Amino acid sequence: MKVRYLGLKPYAEVYEAMKSFTETRTPEIEDELWIVEHPSVYTQGQNGKPEHILNACNIPIVQVDRGGQVTYHGPGQVVIYTLINFKARNCGVRSLVRALENAIIATLKDYGIEGAGDVDAPGVYVDGKKIAALGLRIRKGSVYHGLSLNVDMDLTPFKGINPCGYSGLEVVQMADLLPHKIDILAVEAGLVDHLIFFLDEKQLSL
Repeated sequence: MKVRYLGLKPYAEVYEAMKSFTETRTPEIEDELWIVEHPSVYTQGQNGKPEHILNACNIPIVQVDRGGQVTYHGPGQVVIYTLINFKARNCGVRSLVRALENAIIATLKDYGIEGAGDVDAPGVYVDGKKIAALGLRIRKGSVYHGLSLNVDMDLTPFKGINPCGYSGLEVVQMADLLPHKIDILAVEAGLVDHLIFFLDEKQLSL
């Protein structure tokens, strides 16, 4: 699996690149993970309801083709796009979602944070507060979009939306759960390692 570190990139630029990669890829093309941070942006899923955007406060809103409702991306949040040919890995989308959640949970555990998934609401939670979001799009036997993990960011923009369509849902970040400064690059590296492990075909078939 190829890993690309993109740095801080505008959301729309990376979104178009993801779509192009997926549209033109052949079965021989290696799966990729794209690690990126975005300037402040709200992204609204293809079935997103406008009423879940409460107060955008001049933050741009981008309509996208993933599942789910509205979420927020901003500096200090690790975003990883999973450009995966899931048919070649002999797995279903449920297995893929579980693998992404397990990788996030394992990363949090490395820092002594206990996270958990929710069968009714994809993502990872700490004491009922959302710390990581997932959203995928299926196209031509592959998926794109991916996950976001709140590490050390300004959480204020989440108050302008119902995160992922849930009114009153609280969000949290790793920095608020630790007694020491956190290195976002170290979190990225650890999460990538866990993703590569849980996306292995043997793990996906368990």
